[in-house]
Amino acid sequence: MRILFALLGSMSLGLGVLGAFLPVLPTTPFVLLSAFLFGKSSPRVHGWLVNHPWFGGMIRDWQAHRGLRAHVRRRALWMMALSFGFSIYIVPLWPVKVGLALTFIALLVWFLRLPLVPDSPAVALKQTRP
Repeated sequence: MRILFALLGSMSLGLGVLGAFLPVLPTTPFVLLSAFLFGKSSPRVHGWLVNHPWFGGMIRDWQAHRGLRAHVRRRALWMMALSFGFSIYIVPLWPVKVGLALTFIALLVWFLRLPLVPDSPAVALKQTRP
């Protein structure tokens, strides 16, 4: 089972990294799934992922609070809107456009219902400085 979880974790992490560059493919759910799968299969890789400079913060926030920070939410909402908007624009078939729009609305409703994790005082101070 450990090998299967490690394999699935690697595939999920690969999809998460691709999602950072491809429209409509989400990054966060795949990275969170990778953290879960590596937590079951490889403590060393799980520790690396939790302490990773790009992914670690969102994983720790999710594991501790089941939520995300406000600046992460804003960035994710912008990226979702841009990627879905671009995809809806370039797809020629109306049924696919409608499907994409409905998927975006469902994802948006779910995403906006996630709790916000309060910023730590150090993060808040850093964000207010010019």
